Amino acid sequence: MAAPPPDCSARFQRCIPAGDDRERLVCRDCGFVAYENPKIIVGAVVHHGDRILMCRRAIPPREGFWTLPAGHLELGESPQEGACREAWEEARARIEIEALLAVYTIPHLSQVQLIYRARLAEPATVTPGPESREVAILGWEAIPWGDIAFPSVRWALAHYRETRDWCDFAPRTNPPGEAGLRAHE
Repeated sequence: MAAPPPDCSARFQRCIPAGDDRERLVCRDCGFVAYENPKIIVGAVVHHGDRILMCRRAIPPREGFWTLPAGHLELGESPQEGACREAWEEARARIEIEALLAVYTIPHLSQVQLIYRARLAEPATVTPGPESREVAILGWEAIPWGDIAFPSVRWALAHYRETRDWCDFAPRTNPPGEAGLRAHE
């Protein structure tokens, strides 16, 4: 959301501004429209040979469950930079982006997720960051499938497995019928 003008008293109300088709937050005094836009999530399926980097969450939501290194894109950062930063923050992992693996939409959370395929550059340095209770580089059969934090983690792992040997492919999207799932279902 853009900052309101300095002279705005921040007395916002929800209404449909002239020329618009949906409710927005509008300042009653100056008419400033505070747009609320989707959140961009960036992350990566990080591989080392046939194994995948997984992180056990130390923070809500889904604390204690396993995920990929991912999180909110910061202002002034490219999606690739954000995915690399998240891998560092969550697993102290240095990664090299290979390709955009998938673009997932999670409308009920107002999220667009950009998930990359990446290679672990320095496997010996992987250790939990402040948002992870534990990190591991796991073979496919060792992934804790019953304790996966979010449906999009499952989607990304499946899309990674499908495309892992391909150099050229179109980014994947939500699997059919999976557009409206809640994050923890």
